[in-house]
Amino acid sequence: MRRLSRRSLLAATTAAAAFSASPPATAASEAAPASEGARRLRTGFDRLAADGYTLLDGERVGIVTNPTGITRDVRHIVDVMHADDRVNLVAVFGPEHGFRGTAQAGGSEGRYDDPATGLPVYDTYLKSGQPLADIFTASGVDTVVFDIQDAGARFYTYIWTLYDCMEAARLAGKRFVVLDRPNPVTGRSAQGPVLHKEFATFVGREPISQAHGMTVAELARLFNKEFLAAPAPLDTVLMSGWKRSDFYDASGLPWVPPSPNMPTPDTALVYSGTCLFEGTNLSEGRGTTRPFELLGAEGIDRRWAAEVGRLGLPGVHFREAYFAPTFSKFQGKTVGGVQIHVHDRAAYDPVRTGIALLVTAKKVWSGFAWRSDNWIDKLTGSTQVRTMIDAGAGADEVVAAWQGELAAFRRMRGKYLLYR
Repeated sequence: MRRLSRRSLLAATTAAAAFSASPPATAASEAAPASEGARRLRTGFDRLAADGYTLLDGERVGIVTNPTGITRDVRHIVDVMHADDRVNLVAVFGPEHGFRGTAQAGGSEGRYDDPATGLPVYDTYLKSGQPLADIFTASGVDTVVFDIQDAGARFYTYIWTLYDCMEAARLAGKRFVVLDRPNPVTGRSAQGPVLHKEFATFVGREPISQAHGMTVAELARLFNKEFLAAPAPLDTVLMSGWKRSDFYDASGLPWVPPSPNMPTPDTALVYSGTCLFEGTNLSEGRGTTRPFELLGAEGIDRRWAAEVGRLGLPGVHFREAYFAPTFSKFQGKTVGGVQIHVHDRAAYDPVRTGIALLVTAKKVWSGFAWRSDNWIDKLTGSTQVRTMIDAGAGADEVVAAWQGELAAFRRMRGKYLLYR
């Protein structure tokens, strides 16, 4: 049960208004005025700390985070909170790639004591339901806090770490607090196919669109109302100074790669479309300095860039490119393909572009194949994309096929948007 101190009771009205139920008007009114350069964005953690951690007063706190959980001056929030007597931080929970980020894709750091703070670090990767609830119980926490930078795509696993941890917190009787950060590719709209529930995996637990256009706090509220078996005891600490049209560079925040193959905000911009190449026998650029911007395979030449370039896709150019991945597919071999160059971010549609690249790759390269386990169906959320492309459908026809389901998701999504 949550313990309330006198300070908590005195601050309850302020905390409820500022953190837990801030409407869009509040978020907009607190936005710092635009200045020459980036607006002054304050993350959820910034606002929590500025309020003296009153939302966590009297609680034993555990935090789900990774290297992206930083302040503007690049201190990790675990180090900051551990050094502050106003918060009782007792545990850390690491997702895929780990709390300190030492693991590659599909890996984690396991259970250990953090050398910098001495705090116990628990591994959440691929854990869910009662086993994860048991970890929260064993850790001795009263409240679980979540602070991880997302990349804006359904198959980026941190939002499902959020989902799994919310469900586990509910099962364990723990309060759950989400500290918000920007969607790096804006929150303007949702794009792409919607997951069919029978294709649910850790790269997509529930029926949301491929590019969701939401922040983690907005997703948490959607998950809580629409998808969890019963609502978790949820609080959200919103940002101030963020607008839905903002790309990451408008935030003025430093970029820390949220995973080893997400090195820049430019990667995030294309990722929700080109990650589909993980479901093929082409390289998605892992093992290069431009993952998800470089795509290719042995036997592909200039014809691919020419073919996709003829489609006149908005906001993007395609350059004939050759590269030799240092790991993953085609390790140490020189392959041919394309490099994606986005020249108009506002006009660019990453999901439509990804579909067009799949269609044209299959057209110009006789060696094209889907991964034998049909991983493409897990990424797109159904068999529809794969079967339509195999049947000879063009990119516009494939995109048109999911518009009804996307419209329904957009209506649902609209109920949970917290920023303008």
